Amino acid sequence: MHVYEYAVVRFMPRVDREEFLNVGVILYCREQGFLQTRFALNEPRLRAFSAEIDLEELDARLQVFQRICAGRREGGPIGCLSIAERFRWLTATRSTVVQTSPVHPGLCIDAQETLQRLFAELVL
Repeated sequence: MHVYEYAVVRFMPRVDREEFLNVGVILYCREQGFLQTRFALNEPRLRAFSAEIDLEELDARLQVFQRICAGRREGGPIGCLSIAERFRWLTATRSTVVQTSPVHPGLCIDAQETLQRLFAELVL
């Protein structure tokens, strides 16, 4: 069993109201060298939650999360950091329309399988 950490990625159109909709999950497992995020934008659900949503902008912000997870130059300066530093940067507290939940730990055998399970349970 391997220790992993994850956070839920949230869309929060009005930070002052603290209302959010789960749109993704980010999972980090040091032992497996694993850092990935998975997200889904359910347009009818998002529009019901926020009529003013710019889906293209939200998608672009979430794509940045994926590029940072992948690392290398595609992720910009943050993508060049170590895997642990990238996870900590992505899950840092921020006041924007894309935020993450507190980080939660767990144990897994396969980080990819665990990411899929958490995504199905917490987002879909």
